[in-house]
Amino acid sequence: MLIAIVAVEGSLLSSITGLVDLFWITSQALRRPPQAVPLPQQVGEGGASLPHFDTVILSAGGQDLRDPQGRRIAVDGALDEARSCDAALIAGMALGADGLPPDSDSVRHAADWFNQRQREGLLIGAACAGTFVLGQAGVLDGRRCTTTWWLHQTFKQRFPKAHPVWGTAVEEQDGIITTGGPLSWIDLALHVIKCLAGPEVAKLAADISVADSLPLPQLIYAPRGFINATDSLLLQAEQIVRHANPGLSAAELAVALNLSERTLHRRIKGITDESPKEFITRVRIETACVLLDVPGTSVKQVAQKCGYKDESSFRRAFIQLTGKTPAEYKRWSGARQSVS
Repeated sequence: MLIAIVAVEGSLLSSITGLVDLFWITSQALRRPPQAVPLPQQVGEGGASLPHFDTVILSAGGQDLRDPQGRRIAVDGALDEARSCDAALIAGMALGADGLPPDSDSVRHAADWFNQRQREGLLIGAACAGTFVLGQAGVLDGRRCTTTWWLHQTFKQRFPKAHPVWGTAVEEQDGIITTGGPLSWIDLALHVIKCLAGPEVAKLAADISVADSLPLPQLIYAPRGFINATDSLLLQAEQIVRHANPGLSAAELAVALNLSERTLHRRIKGITDESPKEFITRVRIETACVLLDVPGTSVKQVAQKCGYKDESSFRRAFIQLTGKTPAEYKRWSGARQSVS
């Protein structure tokens, strides 16, 4: 399988070489697994050959590039001369002096190239600010996607037809994969391996790389209430849920905001791609994360303060949004704070 990795002006060398290395490590692990590590079931069975990943680094004109620190990015060829591949990816880029992803000739060339590849049905993906290239390509129009949490609002403003989902780590729709964060090229690579070679090979790749095959949502890293502070309606709604009535329904929230349910749904969906019910749940869980950080606070107490009548409902909602149980999150967060 051939994976094309696209380099543009501003590309981070670490993300490009990291992708190359992770695909190579996966191929090596399949052929020479560490002692006592079995191959995934059905891999190579029945005479079938083992999956093998090759990579090629491409730029607009085929020339080597310099990363933001001046280090050379060695390129294997030009986009327009690339041979057929199984997937095409673009990873993180440095932000410009204006704090935004660059908009250069090489980025526009790459966007046109990705647009054509998507029309051909190729699996494509982007990590971190590389998602802006896919946004410029128009391939995210009408589709769920994600980007780095602090660029969420900028992304929405630049690509209003796309549907970025706040705080998620990985989104895939119609063969287009997006991930968020400068190191999310790891999540991107693992997801591509899963798509092309199956979940067992992806798990092997994660285990060999000492990476998490189930990435944690970005929202547990973002400042609590970050996205709500970007819009007055969300901020007002958050205050109602957080302080007045955390257990209220979507209909009750609409009444509190003097809006119809339909208008509330349209406005929240347009900002965060959440329904009002999902928004309420997120605010409750974000509040729970803050409370769980308080020493001596029990999970039962937090559940009650966040409007949950029973711990099981609270636990289900918490796992769905954070990928951890409340107790696991409390230990994880405590360990992070002790390091700092």
